[in-house]
Amino acid sequence: MTEEKLSFQAEVSRLLDIVANALYSNKEIFLRELISNASDACDRLRYLALTNPDLLGDDAAFAITLATDKQASTLTVSDNGVGMNREELIENLGTIARSGTAAFVKDMESQKEGAGLIGQFGVGFYSAFMVADRVEVETRKAGEEQGWRWASDGLGEFLVADHTEAPERGTKVTLHLKEDAKEYLEAARLRQVVKTYSDHIAIPIRLIDGEEGEDEASINAASALWTRPKSDISDEQYKEFYHHTAHAFDDPWMRLHFKAEGVIEYAGLLYIPSMKPFDLFHPERKSHVKLYVRRVFITDDCEELLPAYLRFLRGVIDSEDLPLNVSRELLQNNPMLAKIKSGVTKRVLAELKKKAEKASDDYKAFWENFGAVLKEGIYEDQSQREALLDLARFHSTAGDELTSLADYASRMKEGQETIFYISGEDREALLKSPQLEGFRATGVEVLLFTDPVDDFWTSVVEGYQEKTFKSVTRGGADLKNIVANEDEKADEADAKDESDADVSALVTFVKLVLKDEIKDVRASERLTESPVCLVADDDDIDMHLERVLKQHKQLNETARRILELNPKHSLVKKLALEIGADSSSAKAEDVAHLLLDQARILEGETLPDPLAFSRRLAAVMEKGLSTDA
Repeated sequence: MTEEKLSFQAEVSRLLDIVANALYSNKEIFLRELISNASDACDRLRYLALTNPDLLGDDAAFAITLATDKQASTLTVSDNGVGMNREELIENLGTIARSGTAAFVKDMESQKEGAGLIGQFGVGFYSAFMVADRVEVETRKAGEEQGWRWASDGLGEFLVADHTEAPERGTKVTLHLKEDAKEYLEAARLRQVVKTYSDHIAIPIRLIDGEEGEDEASINAASALWTRPKSDISDEQYKEFYHHTAHAFDDPWMRLHFKAEGVIEYAGLLYIPSMKPFDLFHPERKSHVKLYVRRVFITDDCEELLPAYLRFLRGVIDSEDLPLNVSRELLQNNPMLAKIKSGVTKRVLAELKKKAEKASDDYKAFWENFGAVLKEGIYEDQSQREALLDLARFHSTAGDELTSLADYASRMKEGQETIFYISGEDREALLKSPQLEGFRATGVEVLLFTDPVDDFWTSVVEGYQEKTFKSVTRGGADLKNIVANEDEKADEADAKDESDADVSALVTFVKLVLKDEIKDVRASERLTESPVCLVADDDDIDMHLERVLKQHKQLNETARRILELNPKHSLVKKLALEIGADSSSAKAEDVAHLLLDQARILEGETLPDPLAFSRRLAAVMEKGLSTDA
C-alpha cells in the first residue's frame, strides 16, 4: 500500500480551525451536510448511468446508510454513488479551488459563529470536524478498479493511500466522535436528525444500529419534495430542502413552488436566499438551480435554464418533456428549454413584483442583496426590461430611503422631461458632487447610481414612462426648463439679475488659454456653491463610465471636457473683473490652469501635472500675499 501525507491548503486549515472550535448551537447539521453530499453523489451516478449502464453493475438501487459502532465510538455515513478517485479526493477534501477563498475565510474568522457560513461557501464536508476529532474516507469511483482512503484529524495534514477494502462503488465516511458528541451513536437521535433535516432526500436512508443489530430500510420519506402537494409540506420541510439543495445555512427569503402544465410540463421549487451567496459576482456567473428530467438529476450547471441575472436562485426545475439522456450539447439552443427559461423568468419577476407592492420593507432587504445582479437584466434582457425597471430601486437626493422609478416620476417637477442620475462608486461622495448643486437648489431629484452595471444599462434603455435618462455630468442638464412654480421662476430671475456677473470675457480668456486641454468653457446653470466643475458634452461618454472603462483597460483615449464657471461665485466674479482690466498677465494664465485643476480635483481625478499645479498655486498665493501686504 502506498501512503502519502499531504498538507491542507492554507485556507482549509484556517477553515477547519474555525469549524472545530465553533461554539455553534446546531452541531447536528453535520449529518445533514454529509447526507446531502451522499445524495448528490447518487444523483450524479444515476445521470452517468443513462449513457453508461455498466457503471451500476448489479447494484442499481441507490441508498445512503448510517451505521453506528458504540464500542469504537464511530458513526459511518456511506453511499453507493459515483465515488472519487485520488485526484478528486485531494481536490475535494484538501483544497478550496475557488477565487476569493482567503477573503472569505477572513470574513468567517470575524464571525462568532463562523460555522454558520460554511454552507454558504459550499464546503459542508468540513462540518464533520465539529463532532469528530478524526475523519476517515474510503471511496472507489464507479467504473474504476482502484480504491482510496483519506484520513485526517483536521489539524493541518491528511493522508491519502490506495485501499483494497474500499467499497465496490461510492464513498464511506467514518467519524470518530468527540466525547461530547456521543449522542450521535443513539438510533433515536439519528432518526430525529434525519427527520428534521433530511426527510426530503429522494434516496432511502438506512439506519444500522451496531449494538442492537437493527437495520431499518428507510428512515426518511424518500420522495422528491417538489412532486408533493404544497398542502403536504411543512414550512420546516421546505426550509430544510433549501438547506440541502443550496448547501446553505441561512433561511430562504422567499420560495416559489409551482407546476406548469400545457404544451410543456415542468415543476419547480425555487428559493431566494436571505444572504448573498459567496460567488454571486464570480465572473463565470453560473446558475445554481438543478435541472432534473422526470426526477432524474441532469446537471446543476445549465446556462440555458435561467438568465445569468437570476443566478442568486437556488432549487430545482424538473421537466417532463426533455429526453432523459439529454447532453450538454443538446441543452444549448434547445427550444423546449428556452420556453422553460422564459416561463420561469416571468414567474420569478411576477412574484418579486407582488413582494415589492405588498411588503416594500421586506423587498428592500432583497434589493440590497441582489439588486445589482437583477439590474444586469435591464442591460441584457430586452424582453423583460420593462418588468425589471419596475422592480429596480435606487437611492436618490430626496432622502435615505430607496425609491422606485415610478415614485421618482411622480415627484418630477413641472417642465421636467428627464430622469436625472449621477454615477460613482460611493453614495456619500456623490452627494458632495458640485454637479448636484443646481438640482438641489431647485428641488430636482437626482438618482444616485453606485453599481458598476448602472453605467451600462443606461446606455441601452430609451426611457421609462416616456421619460429619458440623463446624467447630470453631461451637457447643460436642462435645468433652465424646470421650475416648480411661477414664484420660484420669478425669484430665480431676480437672483440672477442681482448676483450674476458678466463672465463672458473670462469665459473667452479661459477658453483661449486652455484650448488644448478642454472642449469648451461656459457659464454654469448647475453650480450654486462651487466655482467650477467639469462636465461631458452630450455626445461624449459619461465621465464615470469613461473612468471605469479606463481602469479595466477597455478605453485608451480620454474625451476632452467642458469647464463650467459659476457666475455667482465670488472668486469667479473677481476673476471676471480682473480679466476685464488686464488679460495679458502671467498670473491670469496661472489662474485659468488652476481653475481647471480645481475642477479635476473636485471630480476625484488625478492631476496630469502635479508639479505645474504646485508651482502655479505657490505663485498665485505669493502674489496674493504681497498684494495684501
